Amino acid sequence: MLARYPIKAWPEEDRPREKLFARGAEALSEAELLALLLRTGNASTGESAVDHARLLLNHFQSLKGIDDASIPELSAIKGIGPAKSAGLKACMEIARRLRQKKWEVGDALRSSEDVFRHFGERLVKEKREIFYVVLLNNKNRKIREVKISEGSLTASLVHPREVYNPVIRESAAAVIFVHNHPSGDPTPSPEDLEITRRLKEVGEVMGIRVLDHVVVGHDRYFSFSDRGVL
Repeated sequence: MLARYPIKAWPEEDRPREKLFARGAEALSEAELLALLLRTGNASTGESAVDHARLLLNHFQSLKGIDDASIPELSAIKGIGPAKSAGLKACMEIARRLRQKKWEVGDALRSSEDVFRHFGERLVKEKREIFYVVLLNNKNRKIREVKISEGSLTASLVHPREVYNPVIRESAAAVIFVHNHPSGDPTPSPEDLEITRRLKEVGEVMGIRVLDHVVVGHDRYFSFSDRGVL
């Protein structure tokens, strides 16, 4: 088995670092990601960094369990120690701060994930569907966000007139639509698809770019732009 040999002895395509370079970080398992943080295993026993990562995951049951553990608890795991524990805690804190970073007025749009991070924690708790329009300038920087409706999305609740009134007032050049699915499943409904189509058509007539429609679910989202259905 690969896990019983040093990572340098593994086929190149199986090594976590090389896999990340070739396929991106999203292609790595949780153990492989942790192994890149731990960097080394134990040469005397033949245990790799991936072995130690799996040991951590088994002991604390999940990444959240590792995050919740104290430095002494992490350091008590064979092969981890204070230095690696500190590195793990630092990484977890960086991830937490990234999640908490808000999409502020004047900030540029970088990706649909920016939108999801900004609205996710707020909308995931809602029991009703809430529809927002985010106004952007000609450099795709945020002007402000406006709540348009609360309740199941229908043509009467999300009417182009209500959506584009604040867009016109602020002289916005582009917009992003955002709403949540209280069920937790962000898959667009037929109503979502129809409303997005209508709003995009109106935007084209008015010369306003519709950059995306992001549907927020539980820990995941659907981006019309990313999926090529806008």
